[in-house]
Amino acid sequence: MHQASNASPALQRAWQRRGVLACLLWPLSLLMGLVVRLRRGLYAAHILPSGHPGVPVIVVGNVVAGGAGKTPVVMAVVRHLQTRGWKPGVVSRGYGRSSTDCRAVLPDSPPSQVGDEPLLIARQCKVPVFVARQRMEAAHALRQSHPDIDIIVCDDGLQHLALARDIEVCVFNSDGAGNGWLLPAGPLREPWPRPVDLVVHAGDAPAGGDAPRFAMQRCLETCALRADGSQVPLHDLQGQPLLALAGIARPGDFFALLQQVGLTPERTLALPDHYDFDSFQRPSDKRYTLICTEKDATKLWRHHPDALAAPLQVDIAPDFFTALETRLAALGSLSSRT
Repeated sequence: MHQASNASPALQRAWQRRGVLACLLWPLSLLMGLVVRLRRGLYAAHILPSGHPGVPVIVVGNVVAGGAGKTPVVMAVVRHLQTRGWKPGVVSRGYGRSSTDCRAVLPDSPPSQVGDEPLLIARQCKVPVFVARQRMEAAHALRQSHPDIDIIVCDDGLQHLALARDIEVCVFNSDGAGNGWLLPAGPLREPWPRPVDLVVHAGDAPAGGDAPRFAMQRCLETCALRADGSQVPLHDLQGQPLLALAGIARPGDFFALLQQVGLTPERTLALPDHYDFDSFQRPSDKRYTLICTEKDATKLWRHHPDALAAPLQVDIAPDFFTALETRLAALGSLSSRT
């Protein structure tokens, strides 16, 4: 279902209302609903097995197809846990990678082998990260290699029920739950509302559900990054010929954030989510300065080390972290840190 993040713009627009196209696809969404309920029932009846790695597990994911901004939320959660004395590790499937095994994500790992989002987390948060199709396998490998890890954050995986979890955080982008229908008639991977512990949302809070909701604001940091780690103030780029690249689920969001800080690229190029940039050809008609997201930079810098990455800054309501700590305390795992 992750591949739905590359849905056509027309389909994404159709997901926001119950129009003609959505209604035509609605019968297929009923089949999707049956599959989702059957699968969840098999796990609930222990016919399909699930396992727990033995330390608290926080799953940060979404119920909508495509980008909801969950990876920045994962990084914010990891950094908060670090400030509270935890030793977190991260597990992920590693979408977009060509490998299929379980492996550690190192700062110099090729993004094609570990995935761009896990690589970004490993580099920026400086925590152990493991990827595997089965998150439980990644969690076991993580704990075996790093026995000091005392909490695991799973990047994506609300629907990956083979990994038992203690806290679920559901992230919504500004589109919320769209038209409220399941794929392919709507954007939902599973029916909403569904039980979760915490909801983080950009834009208006999604309707339905009893979980507390916390607003999230996204903006660009004041400086772009070069491949060598040096910084360039974004205001210094005003007036320069910029080519903005975005191989993410919602490229228009990145272009809009550039405009919010006063940058108007001469050209923008929206690419598929997790695009590898191996086939990208720099335009030869003009000497553009390339600017992209941090996630894209993990791949673009291999071919164009002069490209600039514009880091995303995510501000989540402080009450979110208070609520997260309350739920961790309820697990009986916070007593040594208070």
